[in-house]
Amino acid sequence: MTTTTRRKVGIAGAIVGAASAGVAGLALAKRLAVGRIRLRPDAEASEPFGELRGRERTLTTSDGVDLHVQVDGPEDAPLTIVFCHGYCLNLESWHYQRRDLREDYRIVLWDQRSHGRSQRAAAEDSTIDRLGDDLAEVLERFVPGPCVLVGHSMGGMTIMALADRHPELFGEKIRAVCLMATSAGKLAELTLGLPAVVSKAVHKVAPGTISLLGRRGGSLIDKTRHAGSDIAFLITRLIGFGDSKNVSPTLVDFAESMIRATPTEVFANFYPALMNHDKLSALHVLDPVPTAILVGDKDWLTPPDHGRAMAEALPKASFTEVPDTSHLIQLERPAVVNEALRDLIKEV
Repeated sequence: MTTTTRRKVGIAGAIVGAASAGVAGLALAKRLAVGRIRLRPDAEASEPFGELRGRERTLTTSDGVDLHVQVDGPEDAPLTIVFCHGYCLNLESWHYQRRDLREDYRIVLWDQRSHGRSQRAAAEDSTIDRLGDDLAEVLERFVPGPCVLVGHSMGGMTIMALADRHPELFGEKIRAVCLMATSAGKLAELTLGLPAVVSKAVHKVAPGTISLLGRRGGSLIDKTRHAGSDIAFLITRLIGFGDSKNVSPTLVDFAESMIRATPTEVFANFYPALMNHDKLSALHVLDPVPTAILVGDKDWLTPPDHGRAMAEALPKASFTEVPDTSHLIQLERPAVVNEALRDLIKEV
């Protein structure tokens, strides 16, 4: 590996999330910071994150990828809720929604390709359109009656891809949609809270370095990501949660563990698909069904402006901007999200 290649892999590793613990002084500072955070009262310390289980199933897609699916709740329920998780997460990210809704509704959760317990897909098959086709096959196999679709982040984009490629499903089959912390496009223009000049430079260098990372540096970074776990904790706490001072350390650990479990190569493979995502023109397909759009007012990854753009394209949709909330809205504000879902279901 040349010196230039090593340098690029190092830059990409920083983008993924601290492949190194940094210099000794910084390492000590972050240990002290994380230690103080963990000593605070933790209301979620006994919450059984990752322990809820449903009836496990496997779906082999039309292109040969095995998807992990879980069906929960009463089989004879008149309505199924289908949850589509976000980028670098898995179906466990719907913990609170599964916990609070499975007594009343049939629930289908699935790990999107290359995420969670689903099979790894090739880079060329890691696209938003392919995720939309995967969702269509999940609905055909596991949802015999009417359903409500719920998508977070990349999961919301999956639903938009489904609308673009399978519009006939919206109305009779799909009775309502909830899109949270997601975007219809233009993610490549995000500033991520950085000054304009810095943001422009990051977006210029990121695609090439992340692509290189996926090809040549992923396995090395995966072996060393555990060394930066405290830094990853702080980054997840800062970016994933708007009210970061009061968020449960156990909850942050849970979210960070899902992100860390996603291979660096998967991060790199899906990154171009997210940056090139543009489904604003497909949103009209959702017009016939009740639609709810939720976004946190402190979301850096899919800011409120992206939610407003979707709401403008869907004037009949409800739009909720949740205060003091960031990207992991379903984990940070489960009561708000679950109430919104129940309100949406009432419209069906």
